[in-house]
Amino acid sequence: MKPLQYVPYRFLLAGRTVNALGNSFAPIALAFAVLDLTGSAGDLGLVVGARTLANVLFLLFGGVLADRLPRHLLMVGSNAAAAVTQAAVAVLVLTGAATIPLLIALSVVNGVTAAVALPASAALLPLTVPEGVRLQAIAVSRIALNGAMVLGAPVAGVVVAATDPGVGIAVDAAAFVVAGLCFALIRVTMPARSAERSNVFADLWTGWSEFRSRTWLWVVVAGFSLLNAAWSGGLYVLGPVVADQTIGRPAWGLVLAAETAGMILGGLLAIRLKLRRLLLVGVVSCFGMALPLFVLGGHPQLWALFLAMFVTGLTLEQFGVAWETTMQEHVPADRLARVYSYDMVGSFAAIPLGQVAIGPIAEVTGPRAALIGAGVVAVVAVLGMLASRDVRTLRHRLPEAEPRPVSESVP
Repeated sequence: MKPLQYVPYRFLLAGRTVNALGNSFAPIALAFAVLDLTGSAGDLGLVVGARTLANVLFLLFGGVLADRLPRHLLMVGSNAAAAVTQAAVAVLVLTGAATIPLLIALSVVNGVTAAVALPASAALLPLTVPEGVRLQAIAVSRIALNGAMVLGAPVAGVVVAATDPGVGIAVDAAAFVVAGLCFALIRVTMPARSAERSNVFADLWTGWSEFRSRTWLWVVVAGFSLLNAAWSGGLYVLGPVVADQTIGRPAWGLVLAAETAGMILGGLLAIRLKLRRLLLVGVVSCFGMALPLFVLGGHPQLWALFLAMFVTGLTLEQFGVAWETTMQEHVPADRLARVYSYDMVGSFAAIPLGQVAIGPIAEVTGPRAALIGAGVVAVVAVLGMLASRDVRTLRHRLPEAEPRPVSESVP
């Protein structure tokens, strides 16, 4: 594939893929570690929630850093810090010295390091390939990440079951080390910044100005805030409840795996599509996210859920590729990481609200009715995005000529 002809991209892809493999171990290993320690789902929620909260709070700061400093070096630093925190967790778990306060504190540090890595990683990709192969590079990267998750999760389950949760967390720490080495080998030229000195708050304001000045951008982020709230609450809170009463827990794992399989096929499809209105097609594809919610609420049979989740993964990947390509094409490179950070904060902020609110709603209406309601909310969110003329008419610049491959990037 053409993106793989570029050395910096190969190192970025390798680092991202190794990160994804390691991170597929972390949730499974940490969950069993906490449950072995206290047996409390509430304690597990505190440990996981602390990381999520720290991540959201520091994302904007991470975007500023990624536009000020060399992005590949930020990735090296964040991976090194994550390796240290995960190694500490592994030692605590393996030696029996772990406590919930210690795990919460380390989770907070890990969340902060991820807040630095996320905008830097997203904004680094367009510096590693020419514009003409950017869409393919994004699609290949997403295929590799999804493939790593498909492979990593079952392997993680076997490793944790056969050994100890601390071993699984140690694997994640080792993956951060390997990924950091890959990022250290990347050589790219950072986009030129204004010579005018600015402070962190001025940089944040500049990023906000870029974000709000593009209607298509903030409309989609606002829509996804509502869409993610409905999706996460419906699928990840009520989904297991309905599955437990109908198809069973083992089958629910297969249903979730079907989404990732669909995403891999969706990425392969996205590579071949050449569309002028790329964002419009991506947003229309988001209607697929409502499908599993309606099936769970109306006809929770294994074959129907498997098919619905596969279609959702396939269509959702069209949006993922379209969104990343559009962002990197229309946002100035020297401000891209900050705009990415506002995108991530806006998209993620409502997820906990959806997860908290869906339970009380289900107690009043019943889980099945609440799931159908979540599906309606998802449809409304997509219709709201499509109501924007900017979303419907924004055009993608198709490559006019094949870019010439290079063996090295400019340092």
